Amino acid sequence: MSLNPDLLGRVYPAAAVYDVGREKIREFAAAVKASHPAHYDVAAAQALGYSDLLAPATFAIIVAQKADSQLILDPDSGIDFSRVVHAEQRFTHHRPIVAGDALVAELHVDSVRAMGGGAMISTRAEITTTDGEAVATTRSAILVRGQEEDAE
Repeated sequence: MSLNPDLLGRVYPAAAVYDVGREKIREFAAAVKASHPAHYDVAAAQALGYSDLLAPATFAIIVAQKADSQLILDPDSGIDFSRVVHAEQRFTHHRPIVAGDALVAELHVDSVRAMGGGAMISTRAEITTTDGEAVATTRSAILVRGQEEDAE
């Protein structure tokens, strides 16, 4: 199956809720080598004015990738994940993510551009709380390599 040319403009609605827990923040912070005490110690985060542990800035990728998976796993998209190369990721934060947040993400397919035998797909995930408060906007670009690239 080849890439569906009608992906542009598609919106994948928010699906499962992602509950941000303290241990998830601590594990992510350790994995990305974020050493600020506000990522590990509740009192340190509260001393800075946060209600609970503060997630590192790139923590939003967890929620965004769950949203991206709706596109990748959509059989109508024509995307073969084995041919995907992650090309770009950007974050715009509307407010910090803290432990206790319940987050959802709506995914928008903003552009589809043919490139040789493949395509570059740009998406935007609008991450909000379950109450609708804007938390972050992530922008991602993936390259879906074409079949003829294997023949070279």
